[in-house]
Amino acid sequence: MHRTTNRILHQAAKKLSRELRKSQTEAEKIFWENIRKKRLRGLKFYRQYPIFYEIDNIESFIIADFYCFEKKTIIEIDGKIHRYRRKKDIRRTQILNSIGIRVMRFYNEDVENDLDTVLTEILKMFEMID
Repeated sequence: MHRTTNRILHQAAKKLSRELRKSQTEAEKIFWENIRKKRLRGLKFYRQYPIFYEIDNIESFIIADFYCFEKKTIIEIDGKIHRYRRKKDIRRTQILNSIGIRVMRFYNEDVENDLDTVLTEILKMFEMID
C-alpha cells in the first residue's frame, strides 16, 4: 500500500467519522449514553469508528456506528433507510465478517422503545463469544 494513499484515506475516514458523530440520530444518542464510559459490563466502545480493509489490493473503510475491540463486534443502529439498502448492508457485513468482526444490527425503534432488550441481546452475544 502506498503511504500517500493510506494517509489520505485515513484523513478522509477521520473527517467523516467526526461529521457523523455531530449528526447522530436520537437512537444513537440514547444507545451511546447507555454504553459509553464502560457502562455496559465494563466494555469500551468507540462511536463512529472507521474500520479499514483491503480487497483486491484496494484499501477502503467502513464506519461502524459503535465498535468494541475486546469483543470484535460492531453494533449498528439502523434507520428506515436501511430497509431499502439491504444488499449494501449485507455486503458490508460480509466484508467485516471476513476480517473477523461480528456485526449486530438493531433498528432505531428497537433502541428508542425497548433499549433493555437490545442491551440484553448484545450481552447474550458477548457471553456466547467468551
